[in-house]
Amino acid sequence: MERLRRLLFKRPQWLIVGLGNPGERYAATRHNVGFQALDHLARRHHLSFRKARLQGLLAGGEIEGHRVALLKPLTYVNRSGDVVAPLLRGYGLPLDRLLIVYDDLDLPRGRIRIREQGGAGGHKGMVSIIDLLGPEIPRLRVGIGRKEEDPQEYVLSPFTAEERVIMEKSYDRIADAVECIIREGLSKARERFNREES
Repeated sequence: MERLRRLLFKRPQWLIVGLGNPGERYAATRHNVGFQALDHLARRHHLSFRKARLQGLLAGGEIEGHRVALLKPLTYVNRSGDVVAPLLRGYGLPLDRLLIVYDDLDLPRGRIRIREQGGAGGHKGMVSIIDLLGPEIPRLRVGIGRKEEDPQEYVLSPFTAEERVIMEKSYDRIADAVECIIREGLSKARERFNREES
């Protein structure tokens, strides 16, 4: 426990952020893919989230021999930047040591795409972060598919049982991708994980 406490408050080498909304009402929804992916990653590496002074849940530890901080902002998706930007600056980390994991309507369900930078693609959480940090933000987008219904209602609805099976496999792949990014860099991870899954 003492080692975990020291790791949690020691300056990390990476900040990995999952986007989502706080509370049980949203926990299983499509818009909370970022939270769900970070929960999976934390379980794999035996990391525990705890409430931080900022508006977020923070886990600290080691992945691939690097000190990491995992962050789940609790400001609701649209104000994610209010937590991410000050924490990144507080840690003194450059933008290339930040990774944002979030849902994407325009990717098939369960697919992932890694990019070094770019626009928000309509995702309001990314709009909030880009407004404060600029567009050169590494990100890992997670496909949730798109249906012919109101996008806001769709992203705030839970996955079906069948969809959860697909997403659990995706969370394994996301954890693999994050480990690869930390170990080998974003370019190598992009080459490996942006290929269409067979």
